[in-house]
Amino acid sequence: MLQYRFDGPEDAPVLVIGPSLGTTWHMWDRQIPELSQHWRIFRYDLPGHGGAPAHPAVAVTDLADRLLATLDSVGVQRFGYAGCSIGGAVGADLALRHPHRVASLALVAASPRFGTADEFRQRGVIVRSNGLEPIARTAPERWFTPHFAAAQPAIVEWAVQMVRTTDPGCYIASCEALAAFDIRTELSRIGVPTLVLVGAEDKVTGPAEARTLVAGIPDARLALVPGASHLAPVEQPGAVTDLLLMHFSTAWQDTLASIPVPPAPGLAAPFVPVAPVAEIGSAAITPEAATMGRRDRYDSGMKVRREVLGDAHVDAVTAASDTFTDDFEELVTRYAWGEIWTREGLDRRARSCVTLTAVVASGHLEGLAQHVRAALRNGLTPVEIKEVLLQTAVYCGIPAAGAAFAIAQSVIQAETTPPA
Repeated sequence: MLQYRFDGPEDAPVLVIGPSLGTTWHMWDRQIPELSQHWRIFRYDLPGHGGAPAHPAVAVTDLADRLLATLDSVGVQRFGYAGCSIGGAVGADLALRHPHRVASLALVAASPRFGTADEFRQRGVIVRSNGLEPIARTAPERWFTPHFAAAQPAIVEWAVQMVRTTDPGCYIASCEALAAFDIRTELSRIGVPTLVLVGAEDKVTGPAEARTLVAGIPDARLALVPGASHLAPVEQPGAVTDLLLMHFSTAWQDTLASIPVPPAPGLAAPFVPVAPVAEIGSAAITPEAATMGRRDRYDSGMKVRREVLGDAHVDAVTAASDTFTDDFEELVTRYAWGEIWTREGLDRRARSCVTLTAVVASGHLEGLAQHVRAALRNGLTPVEIKEVLLQTAVYCGIPAAGAAFAIAQSVIQAETTPPA
C-alpha cells in the first residue's frame, strides 16, 4: 500500500497523479485547484518519500502493483493517469500490463529508458556511501532552469528539502528500479491516448526522449513547454495545468469507446475542452518493429552481468571480443552469470563477499577493481568491503591483502565521491 490523498468531488472520475524521484505529492500542488474542479485527484507518495513508510520497491512493476492495490482498497477501478519521471514510468507500466484500468495517460518528463543503468546504480552507490545530501545539493540544476533557480530561491529550497527528507534506502531502491526500466521495444503496445509533456530545457529526460515516446506510442501527442526543465509542473504550473486539462478532457471519451470494459460510474461526464498554452503536435514517425532476444541463460546472464559489472565494462569487453574469444565470452556469460550468479541460494551482497575473497586468495588482482565496483553496486558499503579484505589478510596473507587494499581504496574513492 502507498501513502495517498484525495482532492476533488467524490462523484467525479478519478485522475491519478504520480511524483518524480526525490519529490512528494506536493510537487503537483499548483495543478490541484483547477484539476480538482473536473476530476477526483488521487495523489500518492513513493515509498520513503514525504514521510511514507520506508518499504523499498526495486522495480517499477512493484511500484505499479502497489499503486493498483492501493486503488483497489479505495474502490477505484478505472482512472486517468499523469506521472512525472519515475511516476511516468509507473503510468507506462500500468498501460502495458493493465490497459483496461487506464482511461488515458500523460507522461511528464518521462522516457522509455532513463539514461543508463550505470548512471542510476552509481547514484545509488553515492547515496549509500554519503547519504542524500550530495543528491539534494545538485537537485536544483537537474530540476530547474538557471533563471528559475535564481528567481525563486524559496521554491528551490523547498525542493531540496523534499530530497533531504527522503529515506535513503528507498531512494536507492528507486534508482535500481529506474536502472532496470526499459520499455523501448514495448511502446507500440500502449493503446490509450497519451500526452507526452516535456520541458524544452529538460537536461534529464529532454525533448529527444519525449520524441522517442511519441514515435513509439500509436496514439500519442507531444507538448513542449518553453522555459521549463525537469520539474515542469513546478516551474511552469499554468502551462502544464492547461495541457493536462486539454488532454484529459478530450481523450477520456475516446478511450471509453475503444476499450470494451464497463467504465466506472460517472466516468462519461462531459467536459469542455481547454485551449492549451503550449503546442500539441501529432507523432509523425512510426516505430520500428520490436525485436525479441533469445530467452535462455545467456540472456539472463547478460542481464545480471550488466547489472553487477555495469554497462560500460561489459560494452568494453564485448567490443574487444572477436572470433577467437567469442566462445569464451559466451561461456562466461551463460555459465558464470546465467547459472551461478542467478541462483537463489545467496543474495548478490553475499556473492560479492565471496568473489572478493576468492580474487584475493587466487592472486588474480587484475580483476579486483571491477569486483569492488560490483560490490558497491550490489549493496556493500566501503566499511563492509574493508572488513572482507581484513578477513582475507588473516587467511590469504598480508601481502595479498595489502595489494587488495590499495586497489580497493582507489576504486572506492572514485566511485563514492559525489560529482562536483
